[in-house]
Amino acid sequence: MIKAKLGDRLDAWLQALLPFLFRHRLNPNLLTILGTLVSLGAAVGFAFGQFRWAGVLILAGGFFDLVDGVIARHQGTASTFGAFLDSTLDRLVDMGILLGIVMHYAGRGEPGLVLLAGYALVATVLVSYAKARAELFVPVLEGGLFERGERIGLLAAGAILGFMVPALWIVAVGATITVVQRFSLAYREMAELDASSRRVAGAEERS
Repeated sequence: MIKAKLGDRLDAWLQALLPFLFRHRLNPNLLTILGTLVSLGAAVGFAFGQFRWAGVLILAGGFFDLVDGVIARHQGTASTFGAFLDSTLDRLVDMGILLGIVMHYAGRGEPGLVLLAGYALVATVLVSYAKARAELFVPVLEGGLFERGERIGLLAAGAILGFMVPALWIVAVGATITVVQRFSLAYREMAELDASSRRVAGAEERS
């Protein structure tokens, strides 16, 4: 939702605020990988109970994730593989962070929180999978209450400010609502595709 509202303005803001990033040619795929490694460090931090450090690492990894695409577009080096790499590693980070949280609560012997974090992990994966699967059939499936930026930002805030459990509840519920929204949108889009195909087939039969 945040990403959809900001749109292309984000590119201009980053170029204005961080001009040094655009003075030299940087490899956006390398930035994507570096951001992933930093974010996976956050997953390790969660597993060992270092929540504040983990939150800081999430934000640092998010910075790389934010600028890699902007730099690629600025340099004219945006590529299909770059988009694939970014999306795939985002999923790895999402799962890694929540798995780290699961491991932390499992180590503390808190099965209720293990279940909550595990559910948040599953719902988060379904949000992304629903979009990826639907876009095999429809051009674009965007939107929803809780997209990745909201989820990651909330987990970082919860870790740094000390409200991890409420943050997990919000992520779990928000991701669930987003899954339902995407299923509903996919149903409408695909129903229209099926209806259009039937109309074309009927017209061909009559001709």
